[in-house]
Amino acid sequence: MSLVNPADSVERQNEKLIKIAESLMKRVEYGSEPSGAAYEQFERAALLEKRVRERTLELERTLNLLHESNAQLAAANDETEAARRNLADAIETVSEGFALFDSAETLVMCNSRFCRDFRDTVRDLSPGLAFSQYVDQVSRSRYLALPQETSARTWADKRLRRHRDRHVMFNVELAHDRWLQVSEHRTANGGTVVLQTDVTDLIRLERQERDKLRDKQTRMIRATLDHLNQGVCIFDEKARLVGWNEKIGTLLALPARRMQLGASFFALLDRLGDDIVFTRGLTQEGFSNWARQDRPREQISFEIRRSGSITLQIFGRGMPDGGFVISVTDVTTEREAAQKLHELNEILEQRVMERTLELEDALSAAERANASKSRFVAAASHDLLQPLSAAKLYIASLADRSTDSAETVVLAKTESALNSAEAIIDALLDISKLDGDGVSFDVGTVALNDILRPLVDEMEVLALNKGLELRLVGCSLSVESDPAYLRRIVQNLLANAIRYTEQGRVLLGVRRRGGMARIEVWDTGPGIAEEDQNSIFEEFKRLDAGASDNDGLGLGLAIVERACARLGHPIGLWSQPGVGSCFMVNLPLAGQAAPRDPAKPRMARPVSLAHAGMITLLVENDPQMRRAITVLMESWGVHVIEAEDAASALTLLEDIEISPDAMVLDHQLGAGASGLDLYRTISESLGPLPCAIISADRTPELAAACEDAGATFLQKPIDRQKLSALLEAAAGRMIAS
Repeated sequence: MSLVNPADSVERQNEKLIKIAESLMKRVEYGSEPSGAAYEQFERAALLEKRVRERTLELERTLNLLHESNAQLAAANDETEAARRNLADAIETVSEGFALFDSAETLVMCNSRFCRDFRDTVRDLSPGLAFSQYVDQVSRSRYLALPQETSARTWADKRLRRHRDRHVMFNVELAHDRWLQVSEHRTANGGTVVLQTDVTDLIRLERQERDKLRDKQTRMIRATLDHLNQGVCIFDEKARLVGWNEKIGTLLALPARRMQLGASFFALLDRLGDDIVFTRGLTQEGFSNWARQDRPREQISFEIRRSGSITLQIFGRGMPDGGFVISVTDVTTEREAAQKLHELNEILEQRVMERTLELEDALSAAERANASKSRFVAAASHDLLQPLSAAKLYIASLADRSTDSAETVVLAKTESALNSAEAIIDALLDISKLDGDGVSFDVGTVALNDILRPLVDEMEVLALNKGLELRLVGCSLSVESDPAYLRRIVQNLLANAIRYTEQGRVLLGVRRRGGMARIEVWDTGPGIAEEDQNSIFEEFKRLDAGASDNDGLGLGLAIVERACARLGHPIGLWSQPGVGSCFMVNLPLAGQAAPRDPAKPRMARPVSLAHAGMITLLVENDPQMRRAITVLMESWGVHVIEAEDAASALTLLEDIEISPDAMVLDHQLGAGASGLDLYRTISESLGPLPCAIISADRTPELAAACEDAGATFLQKPIDRQKLSALLEAAAGRMIAS
C-alpha cells in the first residue's frame, strides 16, 4: 500500500511526504515505544526524505522542460503568424482576386480584390465560409448578369458542377457590360485556389474586332454575290429578304423596286409573271410550302420555264439559323444541247441496231462456216490417220530388216516425219472437237480437297520466298462446280493475297453455311478501304499505285468475278485497312465425291480455249509480228498480255498480279537478251510454265537448248496449228490439275 496517492501532483505528494516525515520524527523523539521500534521508524523517515528529494529534482527537471517547450511553442507561433502576415501581404499585392479554400471546401483566406465586383457579398467573405455558400451568395448578387431564362439557383448548380473538375476557367458577365474571368486550380492537399481577373477590356476589344470582321465579311459576300453568274437571294428565318444580287432580278424578270431589304419571300413568289411555268420537279405551291416549314429544310431542285424559251434551274437549301438560300441558273443552252444529244442518240441507236443485225447475220455465217470446217477437218483427219498408221508399221518392219546404217538413218527420219504428221493431224482432230464443244461448263461434283490441296502445294514456294506462312484448313466437303474454273478462281485469290501481303500469313479454308460451302482466303495484307472494295473487281483496276511505274492490267480479280458470276457462285469481301482482307466464294454443296488418286491423274474433258479462260504472255520486239500473234490468239478466246522486251515483261508480270498459263517468247529480244534467258528468269519466280520459243533460227543447237530448258521450239513463220496445239495442251493440263 502506497503512503501517497499516485494521482496527486508532484507538489501534493511532496507535501504529504514532508508531513509524514515530521510525524515520524516526533514519534521517534517523544514516543513511548521501545527503542528498536523507534529506530525503525527513524530509518523509514530517512528513506522517505530521500524519495522526497528525488521527486523534487524530477519535478524541477519537468518544470524546466515545460518552460523550454512553452518558449519553443511561442517562437513557432510567432513564426507562423509572421508567415501568415507575409502570405496575406503577398496575395494582397496580386492584381487579381485571390481566395484559398482548404480540402474541406472552407475559405482559408482571400485578398481584398476577391469578389470586389460583387460589392453586396464582400461583407460576408470571412475565413470558415463554405464554397457552396460563396457560390450561392455570388449567384444572388445584383451585380451578376445572369443569362436569359437562367435563375440564380440554376446558375449556382451549374457553377458547382464545374467546380468538380480539376482545372476550371470561364467568363462571367457582370452588370454595366463588365466581364470577369474565373479560374480554379486544385492544390496538392486537395484544396482550391480561385482567381478572378477583370477581362472587360479584352472582351470589348474582341467584340470590336469581331464587328470589323463581320463588316468585312459582309462586303466580301456582297462582292461574291455580284460576281456570280447565278441569281442568288438569301432569306432569314422569317422568310424576309436579307441579301441578293442583280442577276436574280434579271433571270426572274423582277423589277428592282421589288427587290428590297425585308421583302417577303411569298410576296415575291406571288409577283412572278404569268410567263413563269413550273415544269419539272416542284410546283409553285410546293415551293411555297417548303419555305413555310419550321423544321430544317431539305435541299430542293426543280426547273421553271420563262417566256416559253428560257429554262431556269432553281436550287434551295436551308441554313442553320432557320433561313434559306435560293439560287437560279440559266440552263437553256444545256437543255437544248441535251435535247439535240437525245435526238442524236436515237439516230445512233437505230444505226447500231441495223449494224448489230448485220453483224449477227455475219456471225451466223461465220459460225456455220466454222462448223463446216470443223466437220471437214475431223473427217479428213480420221481418214488420214489410218494410212499413216499403216505406213508407220511398214517403216518399222523395214527398219527391223535393214542392216545398212545409212538406210536406218533414212528410215528413222521418215518415221519421225510420219510422227510429226500424225501429231499435226491429232492436233487438227482435237481442234475440231473443241470447236464443236459449245459454251457449256463442265459442272459436276467436286471434292474441295482435290482442288485446294494441290493449289497450296504449288503456291507454297511463292509464299516462302516472301517469308509468309501459307496454311490450308482441309475439309471433306464436296460442291457443284466446274473444277477447272474453280481452280482458277482460288488460284487467282491466293496469288492476289500472297502478292499484297508483306508479312504474316495467308489462310485458305472452307466454312459450311447451311446448304452452302464458303471458300475463304484470309491475308494479313494492307487491307482495302471501303470506298475501293467495289472497284477492285473492275478490269485494269489496281489500288497498289506505288508497286511499279507500269500501269498494270489488274485482270486477276476481274476474271474471278466473271467466272463466279457465270457459274452462279456469289463472291464476298471483308477488309479493314491495316489489318487484312478476306475474299469469300459461296458454292452449293453436293454429295461426297470420291477422292482422286494422286497416282492416277484425272483426264480432262476437252474444253475450248475460250472456255478455259487462258492468259498467255507474249514477248516480241517486232510490233507488227506482236500484233499479228495477239490477234490470232485472241480469236481463239485466249487473253493476251504483251511486252516488247524482257524488262517490260518482268515489270508487267509484277504488276498484273496473276501468273500466266502459258508463254510465247521471241528468242531474239535485242540488247543481249534471249527468250530462253527470260523463260528461266520467270520460271525461278513463278515455277515451270508451258512455253514456246519462236525464232527464224533453224539450227539444231537452238532446238536442243529449248528442249533442255523444257520449252517448245516453233520456227518462223509460225505454224498456227502447232501454236494452237501448245495452248490446247496447256489448257488441258490446267484443267486436269
